[in-house]
Amino acid sequence: MSRFGVLLLTLLWAVLAQAEPLLQASVDRTRLEAGESLELTLESQDVTQFGKPDLRALEGDFEVRGTRQLNSLHTLDGETRASTRWIITLLPRRSGSLRIPELQLGQSHSQPIELQVLQADASRPDSASQVFIEATLDSTDVYVQAQAMLTLRIYHSVALYDDSSLSPLQLDNAKVEPLGESRTYEKEINGVRHGVIETRYAVYAQQSGTLDIPPLTFTATAAASSDESAQANATARAGHQVQVSSLPLRLTVRPIPAAWPAGVPWLPARSLTLEEHWNPDPGNQQVQIGDSLTRNITLRAEGLSSTQLPPLPATEITGLRRYPDQPLLRNEISDRGMTANREEREALVPTHAGTLALPALEVAWWNTREDHLEHTSLPARTLNVQDNPALGADTPVGDNSSASTLLWPWQLATLVFALTTVLGFALWWRARSQPAVLRAAQNGPSPRTLLDDLKRACQANDPQATRQALDAWARQQPETLAEMAARFVPLSDALDGLNGALYSESGQYWQGEELWRAIGTIPPAEQVLLPAGENGGLPPLYPK
Repeated sequence: MSRFGVLLLTLLWAVLAQAEPLLQASVDRTRLEAGESLELTLESQDVTQFGKPDLRALEGDFEVRGTRQLNSLHTLDGETRASTRWIITLLPRRSGSLRIPELQLGQSHSQPIELQVLQADASRPDSASQVFIEATLDSTDVYVQAQAMLTLRIYHSVALYDDSSLSPLQLDNAKVEPLGESRTYEKEINGVRHGVIETRYAVYAQQSGTLDIPPLTFTATAAASSDESAQANATARAGHQVQVSSLPLRLTVRPIPAAWPAGVPWLPARSLTLEEHWNPDPGNQQVQIGDSLTRNITLRAEGLSSTQLPPLPATEITGLRRYPDQPLLRNEISDRGMTANREEREALVPTHAGTLALPALEVAWWNTREDHLEHTSLPARTLNVQDNPALGADTPVGDNSSASTLLWPWQLATLVFALTTVLGFALWWRARSQPAVLRAAQNGPSPRTLLDDLKRACQANDPQATRQALDAWARQQPETLAEMAARFVPLSDALDGLNGALYSESGQYWQGEELWRAIGTIPPAEQVLLPAGENGGLPPLYPK
């Protein structure tokens, strides 16, 4: 070969080398179904190039769902070469013949690639029905704030990797509550066994009219078959990404019916029940003044959330003090959706003897099964309260039910004047026959000792010990504890706090300082023994 021929071949090789693209492009497959994704791999061995390929040319026909970059070094024939690969996940926007155009990285360009995107065929279980999604509503016509259950079922006849995801359900003018975790099972369709992923939601429309539920999209990576795995590139992933969407749904929301009573909280439910439990049961046990009765009332409504249940009417009865706890709200999930529970607990303490009538408790609700107004109630109950000798008949003075048993003011004043006159004359007569100083032996605890016990119990913040010491001290006084509390408001408030600590189940921490201060500040005109005089000195020999 002449020198001219050698020179010509050298020039031709150089031209071909310059024309060869330095950016290599490849795909994992050129035929795919609509809704499936593919992976585009771009590889460059030009170490002088920096940055990322320009992917703007893909935006017309494809959705770029992710990009990964891999750098590697390999040795070939004793020569070490560096390469950079970009793996790009693409989702075709339409079916038909598509073209991946030339992509540029610096001065390098990739070659175009032709693709064939097939329309999904429902009659082909081996392709189109490998993964599909179904959305259903248990009812397409509901009342406002009533429950509509949305069920999503994802069917797949091929194995899926654990990178699956479901788009969130977000609705305007509606409250969405997930009904537990997704559950999985299998189902045979047209002789083909499918795995099923089921997800359920409780939808509560907050406005009448129509509520549009948009399509929900499920994305996952389907494992390739054995044939596809054998034909796959060593650099490509054995599997492909699948994306399917549900059909949009429309929900008709009816307003509150005209038959619903005004001013009553709206409660649309499939069923509603009321239950009560007592501890102890007043029907089986005698009730005395000062006893603590715990009443539990549970409101249960199927088809509602616990936050939709209104508070129950309070037990406000004259002669019965009420100490409520915080309501307990919880939801139960079943195959029919959500069931709301509201439990209200209260301690009831009778304050005087007699018959106490508890009124019936009634809740109005709308039956969504039969479409009409209903009322559920608890019957009225009567409590027969007996006197408690240990409390000295703590009957409130201001109670209207006992006003008829009180004496007339002029009768009471005459009786008090006569008794004081007789008592004064008797004391004067006895004093004349006694020495000036008499050392009397005490058969029981003195008022001073009882008062010290009460002080120590209050300072220790012990409600049980304080109540015992208080009852013992009150029995040494000319008045009952109820009479002293009726004429002295600070003492009444302090006793309310003590009873709350004793009978309420909330476990509140009690401070005895307020009660001790109230005992020490009872007006002297009504008090026989003053706690303020703790100097230890004896009373005057001849009191004025």
